[in-house]
Amino acid sequence: MTNETSVPPYLRGRYAPVPEEYTAAELTVRGSLPPELDGRYLRNGPNPLPGEDKGHWFTGPGMLHGIRLRAGRAEWYRNRWVRTRELEGHPFVRADGGIDLAVTPANTHVIRHADTVLALCEVGLPYWVTPELETVGPYDFGGKLTTAMTAHPKEDPVTGELHLFGTGFAPPYLTYHRVTSAGELLDSRPIDVPGPTMMHDFAITEHHIVWMDLPVVFDPVLAGRGGMPYRWAEAYGARIGIMSRAPGSTAVRWFDVDPCYVFHVGNAYEDSRGRVVLDAVRYDDAGFRKVWGDIGGPTGPGVPIGTAEEPGHSQPASVLYRWILDPAAGRVFESQLDDREAEFPTHNETLTGRPNRYLYTVNGDGIAKHDLARETGDVHKTPGSRYSGEAVFVPAADATGEDEGWLLSIVSDDGGAAGELLVLDASDLSLQAVVELPYPVPSGFHGSWLPEPEPAEQA
Repeated sequence: MTNETSVPPYLRGRYAPVPEEYTAAELTVRGSLPPELDGRYLRNGPNPLPGEDKGHWFTGPGMLHGIRLRAGRAEWYRNRWVRTRELEGHPFVRADGGIDLAVTPANTHVIRHADTVLALCEVGLPYWVTPELETVGPYDFGGKLTTAMTAHPKEDPVTGELHLFGTGFAPPYLTYHRVTSAGELLDSRPIDVPGPTMMHDFAITEHHIVWMDLPVVFDPVLAGRGGMPYRWAEAYGARIGIMSRAPGSTAVRWFDVDPCYVFHVGNAYEDSRGRVVLDAVRYDDAGFRKVWGDIGGPTGPGVPIGTAEEPGHSQPASVLYRWILDPAAGRVFESQLDDREAEFPTHNETLTGRPNRYLYTVNGDGIAKHDLARETGDVHKTPGSRYSGEAVFVPAADATGEDEGWLLSIVSDDGGAAGELLVLDASDLSLQAVVELPYPVPSGFHGSWLPEPEPAEQA
């Protein structure tokens, strides 16, 4: 019998991988699903094969979970591994010393752009999958993408363009890419940064790209040991940069900030004074180390993910934070927006790159709504051993207010019980419906709502 305490935290409880792929039809719904929700909710996350331990939560092979909603019903649930070259056993470093960008777990996010559904992970190429979660294969935009692709591209809600970047272990360490609304990769530009950092996310505004060059860096010694080859290196420095979105621009105006790390951005925008406002979830040194260690990173033992305290560190590991970058004054202003633990920030994506009032985050208590104008917030609590995942905002079709719509979140259970899909009214976090999933769903990363195309679009 396996000693539960000998199993790493990222392989037990609500993180425990499921052993196989399932399909189920006509799911039980408690409450009332809004009939307007006609589409698929897809979510990605790591799910090692039975008996497998990749040494870090971030490195398990990707598994997609999907729920089809239509006419107030939950028609199906299914889960599928993304059939990548890594899952098939191919090496990331080829015999000739080159890198095979198709060898990736594809385990972090899933999006749709220009009618193509992509499973994403920042260490390699995206993988093209069908709306039914079957894998088509690696996707390189017709041979034009020659770097890895971030798991957090940003689609401009006005132009429809997809902005993304790729990082590498050797120069160029950072490359910016722009994809048209029709799905053509039109522009690629190397951006000068001093080293290979773990740049997980970035932001856009109406006129700028916002970069975060922060002190979690690639270590080739750690790379030789397996697992995640990144460590905190405060000597690297911490800075946030603004780059014009104008064609051909590569110049970045950098602002030094207090040492920190950011996995996930909420949103960014330009205010009436021409300053760039960036809201994101911030980790200080101690907060990063305690979380990173527990999920398999090379910093020593930590405490369970979602625990707010450890001896000597009384603050939450991660908090919602704001940077205001003022190019005219050459200054940056930093402030904490909330004293509660926070991760996986989301917003109404029709306002990506534009001013927004609301953000949604998750923590050990449940799903939080942050009113940035009033500096207040509410929480929808998930009781007992059940934990909410990222809450994806779905705008109502006839919405006149920013928070008119719903939040979708998969709930995982520390005791191994079956998962649920929560549907909340985003305006007040009231529970609208619970879709009972027939199997456990491990805690994972990011997802997207894929509405059904209008009939004219299908023709």
